[in-house]
Amino acid sequence: MNDKNGKYLGSLPKFSRAAVVREFGKPLEIKNVPIPDKVEPRALIVKTTACSICGTDVHLSRGNLALKVDLPVILGHEMVGKVVAIGEGADRDSVGQPVRLGDRILWTHTSCGSCYFCTVAQQPTLCDNRRAYMYESSDKYPYLLGGFSEYGYVLPESGRVRVPDNVDDAVASLCSCAFRSVMNAFDNLGPIDPSEHVAIQGAGPLGILAAAVARVAGARSVTVIGAPANRLALASEFGATHTLNIESTTHEERLQKMREITEGRGPDMVLEFTGFPGAFNEGLDLVRKGGRYLTVGQLGTGTTTFSPSMIVKKNIRIIGSFSGDVKSYWKALQFASAHMDRIPFRKMISGQYALEDVNIALDKMHRLEEIKPLILMEP
Repeated sequence: MNDKNGKYLGSLPKFSRAAVVREFGKPLEIKNVPIPDKVEPRALIVKTTACSICGTDVHLSRGNLALKVDLPVILGHEMVGKVVAIGEGADRDSVGQPVRLGDRILWTHTSCGSCYFCTVAQQPTLCDNRRAYMYESSDKYPYLLGGFSEYGYVLPESGRVRVPDNVDDAVASLCSCAFRSVMNAFDNLGPIDPSEHVAIQGAGPLGILAAAVARVAGARSVTVIGAPANRLALASEFGATHTLNIESTTHEERLQKMREITEGRGPDMVLEFTGFPGAFNEGLDLVRKGGRYLTVGQLGTGTTTFSPSMIVKKNIRIIGSFSGDVKSYWKALQFASAHMDRIPFRKMISGQYALEDVNIALDKMHRLEEIKPLILMEP
């Protein structure tokens, strides 16, 4: 139906079942959260179809993030959904494609478009007025700002991108956080020459996806360093030419192996996706003189100690990369769509769970028994 607030696909229920963090370190509770009875201009309401679990979800639920969280919150931020309500002026996505009722979309954290970082620096992920999904209270309008929920609210300032038809919900959910972070990281890193060697720290979803992007970009070699063995095997399927298991090698052995692969120099670039502070020190050791070291995974509260003189003596460029803007979401979807037949994205989805089983999935993710579990709203 149509009304003064926009277009609706039939009538919506008053409440959405959602998995809510009410207290850090406690199991999530399945609660009925209000669905807004109106849609702001440029906003959307979606019926969530799937939301994969990210390591950040595990850290947030346990209170281990160095970011502000306004409890209670709906956990989850890797969601994909079908549009069920369209606010005024919200009938096109962020790249100009039409948005219709029933279309599947991904949507981004917000950026205001009018602060220094949005305009002059053109770095919207650093927006002074940024709002992020799963960090805002589910007790406050518009309530549905998290992924583990039957319905979601797309804020007016959020970017949104229509999902290509050949990308299923599971793979689309990867593009909503893990893959867009990887795409943003490569944009920050800069071009890869076919003569260059790449090392990737971390065999989680980001590291495995980064292996695929580096290989498609033409890197001479791509080495993934991490554990456990089954994740390293998957990294090889995604394009890694070499893998090093941190459970069966020492730092010195990994340093020596990387020298052997790279004609004695070390990798031209090292990308960190571990979230383990100590990996930073090893990355500085690994990268060649004059190389690039990019870190993405360090969002926790942990610390490490290193010698700054190494950065100077080796003339290393250190780059941080945070999150991703709408361009990164679009590029992730385009990459997935173009390489669905070449790269086994679906193998990264290690388990599927109903909303009621979200705590089981989170616990298995914490124990590294899952690579990327998927919460299905309608299993």
